[in-house]
Amino acid sequence: MFHSPKIFDSCAGVTSGITFSHRDVMNTDGQIKGLNLGENTDAPKAEIDQNYARLFEKLNTTKKDVALAEQVHGADVAVVDEPGYYGNVDALVTTHQKLLIGVKVADCAAILLADSTSSVIAAVHAGWRGAAAGVLPAALGQMKHAGAELSTTRAYISPCISLGKFEIGEEVAVQFPSKFINRSIGEKPHLDLKSFLKHQLLDTGISEPRIEVDPRCTMQDDQFYSFRRERHQAGRMLAFITKDH
Repeated sequence: MFHSPKIFDSCAGVTSGITFSHRDVMNTDGQIKGLNLGENTDAPKAEIDQNYARLFEKLNTTKKDVALAEQVHGADVAVVDEPGYYGNVDALVTTHQKLLIGVKVADCAAILLADSTSSVIAAVHAGWRGAAAGVLPAALGQMKHAGAELSTTRAYISPCISLGKFEIGEEVAVQFPSKFINRSIGEKPHLDLKSFLKHQLLDTGISEPRIEVDPRCTMQDDQFYSFRRERHQAGRMLAFITKDH
């Protein structure tokens, strides 16, 4: 039902993942086929609630132990200790044991973070707007404030739109360092979002061996939803993390 990053295997008590679309085997008659977990999609609420119930059963958790971010493509971070739906934020940080936190994506990147020596974890949503605004460094700053040591923090960057497919305008390109912009692929510039996010992790003190970058492209791999490929038929994946001690 989901991919589990290996980078957290040595972090005791951490469960994490990003869901697959499962279009061919789940909810095949639905408004949006598959395990769509996006409340902001065209699917009816009952369909999305059913999908969440399936996932929560697999994770042996319930809605009462889950916190999700609304996601507005900004850089605001919420430090949370209770379940619920947190508005106007794109990242969640918690030290609360057994609270599952998550963000939804369908071409944007999700970054999951866990400090192996404390109970601090985070889930971050970063498209180009959030990345340019600094949502990831902001989340890392809140993790540190909550007691995390960034030198012992591990990070996973999820599948997202790849450099080869991420065509952008000049108004976007100027917001990123030139080394993350490729001008040889097509007529318009392309953004290497994963490399930029990895650069931000390295720049804040997380060492390369503690970073896992998923190589898969959401636009090219139909195991995942892609808004650029599917538009309003695109569901949303959930990237989640929790720590039970």
